[in-house]
Amino acid sequence: MTNTHIKKASLMYVHSDCFDEYKKRHDEIWPELVEVLKKHGAQNYSIYLDEVRGLLFAYVEIESEERWAQVAKTEVCQKWWAYMKPLMETNEDNSPVSTELKNVFYMA
Repeated sequence: MTNTHIKKASLMYVHSDCFDEYKKRHDEIWPELVEVLKKHGAQNYSIYLDEVRGLLFAYVEIESEERWAQVAKTEVCQKWWAYMKPLMETNEDNSPVSTELKNVFYMA
């Protein structure tokens, strides 16, 4: 059986005085946001923190780029971004400043 999921990784930036609050908010992630992510094909979603540099490393597996892009248009995602804005570097639309990483190695 072939794994048809697309593996995505990205970097985001959290303010150094907000590490604990960032984790707390994700520990209490809204069930409706989790539902939207899953409905749009996301699974195995993890975020790691590098406290030295304030970097967040996010990894998610998705079913399609098109479905994943639709998450940003949902009301719950827009509310989450506004909720998280004080903790992170964000764009004008409140989305997190994010750098997509290129996969250079994979071992199954």
